[in-house]
Order: sequence, then structure tokens, then C-alpha cells
Amino acid sequence: MPDLQDGESTEIKGSARQPYILKNTGGVYSCTCPAWRNQSIGIERRTCKHLRHYRGEQAEQERIGSALPARPVSAPDGEAKAPPLLLAHTWTNDVDLSGWWMSEKLDGVRAYWDGTQFLSRQGNLFHAPDWFVEMLPSEPLDGELWLDRKAFQRTVSIVRRQDKSEHWKELSFLVFDAPSQSGSFEDRLAYVRDCVTRCSSKHVQLLGHQQCHGVDHLREELTRVESLGGEGLMLRQPGSLYEVGRSSTLLKVKTFHDAEATVVEHLPGAGRHAGRLGALLVQLPDGTQFSVGTGFSDAARENPPAVGCTITFRYQELTDRGVPRFPSFVRVRSDSAAVATVIQSKTTAGDTSLLTGLSKTGNTNMTRRFEFNEGSSAKFWEITTSDTSVTVRYGRIGTSGQEQTKTFPDQAAADKHANKLISEKTGKGYVELVPK
Repeated sequence: MPDLQDGESTEIKGSARQPYILKNTGGVYSCTCPAWRNQSIGIERRTCKHLRHYRGEQAEQERIGSALPARPVSAPDGEAKAPPLLLAHTWTNDVDLSGWWMSEKLDGVRAYWDGTQFLSRQGNLFHAPDWFVEMLPSEPLDGELWLDRKAFQRTVSIVRRQDKSEHWKELSFLVFDAPSQSGSFEDRLAYVRDCVTRCSSKHVQLLGHQQCHGVDHLREELTRVESLGGEGLMLRQPGSLYEVGRSSTLLKVKTFHDAEATVVEHLPGAGRHAGRLGALLVQLPDGTQFSVGTGFSDAARENPPAVGCTITFRYQELTDRGVPRFPSFVRVRSDSAAVATVIQSKTTAGDTSLLTGLSKTGNTNMTRRFEFNEGSSAKFWEITTSDTSVTVRYGRIGTSGQEQTKTFPDQAAADKHANKLISEKTGKGYVELVPK
């Protein structure tokens, strides 16, 4: 049977109009078909009918059977024990970041060096070669295993291997904190700088930081990093301690983009979405096809946007093949003849009727937009309810703004929170844009 060498790819005809692409990246075989992309297991354990047809059933069975997940570090009860990491919140324009320490948000794999081995956020072991770790200190370090911008999948394929392969020569461990050290962030950064110097390894580097001089400086740096293919920025509060869990002393700043695509097919759901929509197969004007599987309410999954209609989706960036990364459904585009009318919202904290999201064309639309125009102030605020999550996006009109998502125990709690936020905004003079 044919096979793909490391780095090779080939096209295979499937049910879609465009052929699917099979690829071997560091021993991880992938396919661009929805069946491969929508699996919830690790990429190294995924397969599909196109891979089985191309490589043969036996070859795929041997590959999947040998691609065991990385051995976890076990707690006394047998569960994988996650390392004590500091996690970030999303910046929502509510904090003056002047004087904060600014660094690039790396598109790599978070790695915790516990003094003897690398652990993932979930506590799984990364099998780094001995030569990669021999110069690292016996004290914990927090950082990222990184290859390059827009090389996330390649990075994942390397760190998930268990053979301590020579592919690790492509990676660097970029260190940005020392969890066990007391004192301020500046003190810990000095300690990390000293550790990296003593390591004298080209694979161990200090992540660069610079102080933010204000919002204009922040936006300039964000634009620069994103123009180079970077993911965004991380901001660290000066003088802050290393706290375990999510902390307001560490903030991430990213730009999300909106685009439109045509619905080509409804892909069936599985698990809790069995019997209803799992994802939309959509197509960009240039013919690129991909699936959008998040951002839908239960109502939208029961009555999905019709095949042939145009949807708005939100994504983070484009892959090398021009496919939007992390696409999320926003709304069905209004009829081209519709005119947006500004109305004063009458929503109260106890009124959930306006959260149905049904437009007058019958399309499900769980995103609502409000605007505030007064003097030199021109701001927008959007809210999206999706099952048990509520996402708000806001900023100056004409910009992508900032985004924040909160998750709740059930849909009722999410709707209650959304109503409260809407009531607060309308009370401050925001008015809603509603399509006729």
C-alpha cells in the first residue's frame, strides 16, 4: 500500500467538491475531511475512511494501536495530576496596562518543568530527549515548547511522540516564569535569566518582555506581532506573585476577525448533539471548505441555518492553507434588502423573550448588537448566548474590539446573566441594532 513520508501530503477525492488532503507530520497523519477534524480525541489517535483507504486498514490499525497517549503523572487516586500553573484572563479594556510587562503570546505548547521532566497543563508527560533537558535546573520553570509562528500542529506532533526523537531539535523551551521562587515578577524574571545563561543551551531561551507605555503602544505591538503571524500578547502585572489558577495579574490580548461563508452541508452531531446539527460545512468565496462546530445554541442545532444561506463566523487567524482557525458561528447574515433599524431596547432583568434570537426571516441568531453614540464616543457591544456560555465583544465602532466568554452550570443561568448585562447596557444609553 502507498504511504506518506514525514512532511509529504497528497490529495484524495471524497464526497466534497474539493479533494481532501492527507498529510504526515512527524508521524501524525491528518486529513482535511470533517470526520477527521471533528473528533474530540488527540490528533495522533485520529483516523478516517480516507486514511484507511489510502494506507490500508492494517497499517492504520497498527498506527493507532501504537500511538498511545503520553504517560500521565499519577496522583494517589490514579488520576493525572495537573501542575500548579498560573493561568490568564482575557483583557476586557477595563485595566490600564501602562507599566505592565508585555510579551508575545506564543502559538506553542505550554510546558511545566518540575525539575526532572516536562508536564503538560493536564499533567501528561512530554518525552523530551535527555540532551534537551540535561542542562535544565532542578527547580520548576514555566514556559512554552515552541517551534515557530503558525507551526502549532507540527509542535504538537513532536511533543506527543514517545520515542524521544531527533525532531526535538526543531523546538525551543521559551521560559517566562519560575513558579517556586518567591518575590516579585521582576525578581523571578531575573532568576530565569540567570538559569538560561547557566544552561548555555540553544534550546532553552528567555522569553523577551518589554514594558507597555499605554493603549497606543499595546495596539502597535499587537499589530506588529499579528502581522508577523503571531497569536497575540500576554501582559504581566509588575510586582505580582506567581498565583496558581486564573489570575487578573496575567492578561491575554488577541484580535478576532469576522468573515462570511456559504453553508454547503449540515454535518450530523454525536454524543449530546446526536440527532441534530453537529457542525456546518461552509465554503469561502475562493472555494475553501471547512466546518464550523461551535457558537450554536440548542435552538440553532435543532433548526440550523439553511443550506445555501450566508453566515457570519468569527475566527482567530488563517492557517497556511487559508483555513480559518477556531471558527465560531455568530449569526445568519440578514437579507441583503433588510435595513438595520436602531431601536431602544426595553429589556429588563427578568425578561428572557428577547433572548430567543429569532429574526423575522425565521433564522436562528443568538448574537445581538448594541451601540452608543454620544459626542466623540462611538462604541459597540455585542452579546452571544450559546448553550451554557455567554460571550461579549465590545470596543470602538470600526474595530474588532475585545472579547470575553463566561461559562455557567446550565442554560438558565447563562440566560439570566445575559439579561442582566443587557439591562445594564441599555440603562447606560446603548441602543440595539435590529434587522427588519
